[in-house]
Amino acid sequence: MKLWLSVLAVTVISWVMKAGGPLVLGHRRLPPAAVRITGLMAPALLAGLIVVELGGSGWSEFDWTQLCGVSAAGIAHVLKAPMLVAVLIGIAAAALLRLGLG
Repeated sequence: MKLWLSVLAVTVISWVMKAGGPLVLGHRRLPPAAVRITGLMAPALLAGLIVVELGGSGWSEFDWTQLCGVSAAGIAHVLKAPMLVAVLIGIAAAALLRLGLG
């Protein structure tokens, strides 16, 4: 539940930041370097949330089958699979590993 609340909070903050920029700057454009940096903030925050969620509280609940599932989904996405297919591949990979290990 905390993960979804965090994703929702990041989404709302992103919307506020995107709406606040044009209001503050008016019709002026940001330098290209600033555009690149702000474009990388959301993926970096999302990656951090995923790492924290996979590790569990205090990294004591680490489940390597989840890591393999997320990795399989990431690889499928990099190989140009549609997002839904990539997620299903990740789910299947984690489920098969758990089933095989008992």
